Amino acid sequence: MIKILIIEDNQDVRENTAEILELANYKVCTAEDGEKGVAMAKLMQPDVIICDIMMPELNGYDVLIHLNKDKKTAGIPFIFLTAKTERTDVRKGMNLGADDYLTKPFAENELLDAVASRLQKYSFLKKEFSKDIKGVNQFFNEVSMREGMESLSENRSIVHFNKKDLLFMEGDAAHTLYFIQKGAIKTHKTTESGKRLVTGLFGSGQFVGQLSLLTNSGTYGDTATVLEEAEVFEIPKSDFTTLLFKDKLISNKFITMISNDLIDLQEQLVDMAFSSVRQRLAKVLLDLYKNDILHTSENKAINISRDDLASLIGTATETSIRMLTNFKDEKLLTISVQKEIIIEDEKSLEEIALFG
Repeated sequence: MIKILIIEDNQDVRENTAEILELANYKVCTAEDGEKGVAMAKLMQPDVIICDIMMPELNGYDVLIHLNKDKKTAGIPFIFLTAKTERTDVRKGMNLGADDYLTKPFAENELLDAVASRLQKYSFLKKEFSKDIKGVNQFFNEVSMREGMESLSENRSIVHFNKKDLLFMEGDAAHTLYFIQKGAIKTHKTTESGKRLVTGLFGSGQFVGQLSLLTNSGTYGDTATVLEEAEVFEIPKSDFTTLLFKDKLISNKFITMISNDLIDLQEQLVDMAFSSVRQRLAKVLLDLYKNDILHTSENKAINISRDDLASLIGTATETSIRMLTNFKDEKLLTISVQKEIIIEDEKSLEEIALFG
């Protein structure tokens, strides 16, 4: 049964609101002040919180701030009750992260409609979308239907790229977010000395270009090159910004979808700083192997240039070649005539990645 928490210091309003919701088959708990409301919210983990703004000691704004600091309660749909109609009061609550508000006195249908709307959005937030074109399209379509975002582009299609094609170049105007349905994409920067630095490798189910769309420069910060024939889904910047800024719950879901690669990149940077070259090489090879990036055959042979591999682990090309030779001598991998890397002992590589 769906649980709703009411935080309201006025007994009549609290009891009348609870009765309406109980008659609609919701399980209702109540708290008569902000402090008890915060404690109860953390204990019961309700599906919706309805909270008065003007309360002694801990007011509704403070309740919301406290709950937003806790990961377990931060995402719970939050509806403010207010006797005030000034726009500044409403705006302050929404800026703090409230999802909706009701002005007292409210009609029964207004209360039930507000709760139903929040629950619908919350169920959308918890829904999982597959990391392929079908899942991304489903996400866009559901957002358009449920949230009335008619501004989202309707004509979304797959674009085919051949090996060595460019998705975008460093300094180009950043107008598009790319989702990889198939293939592999490399992003790289060119230093002042003319040396190329690989900033990332991306495969199917990953997004490319999201950070550039958020920068004030309005340009791509690196170049994206196709490493193997790719099928790419293009998302216009207008859709990107709409999904990111128009609605808090949709924004949370969208950020979750597009941020996995950024988390991986953060981990890579930490590895760069604190791991040995041997550890870094083992981790990069395992990532390429497990994430199906740059595979050329059924045995998951990894086809990557030694320069690109060296850039990924942050060392000289000669050092990466020497370390590959060491791994080969240890029978952790083999190298084909075409210089493809074939993982032979995944377990030992995992131990090296962890312990050096």
